[in-house]
Amino acid sequence: MPTKRRETLADTFAMITFFMVAGMAIEIGLSGLSFEQSLQSRLLSIPVNAAIARPYGVFRDWLLRVGRVEEGGFFRRLFLDIVAFVLFQIPVYILLVASTGASVSQIVTACIGQIGGLVFLARPYGVYMQYCRKIAMRCFGGTLAPVTIQERSA
Repeated sequence: MPTKRRETLADTFAMITFFMVAGMAIEIGLSGLSFEQSLQSRLLSIPVNAAIARPYGVFRDWLLRVGRVEEGGFFRRLFLDIVAFVLFQIPVYILLVASTGASVSQIVTACIGQIGGLVFLARPYGVYMQYCRKIAMRCFGGTLAPVTIQERSA
């Protein structure tokens, strides 16, 4: 299996599973949704997550390369993961919220709240995505792209 296909599979698996768990925790624990409501929400999010998983992985890899993550320590890696996550996810979130007919002020308010969550989830997701890539490479053979070989867990 070609490396790009393995990375696509790993990135897609990582995004769907991470946000299934994180989304349910937020929706049930903080937002007060029932388990059934949260499960329905998470199932509806699968196509969106599947569509954006690999583009996000490519964008993150590029940003880590440009940011010379291998020359920095924990804080550079943390900062670049946060920047990548916010820069990529907020435009997607804006489109999703705007598609519901929300006003500009509602979209801005929702985005401010979303940014807070993204800051806390960025690094754990980056570590988890990298772990999924390593497992995929181990299971299907191959090597990771140079930028991802340097990845260390938080």
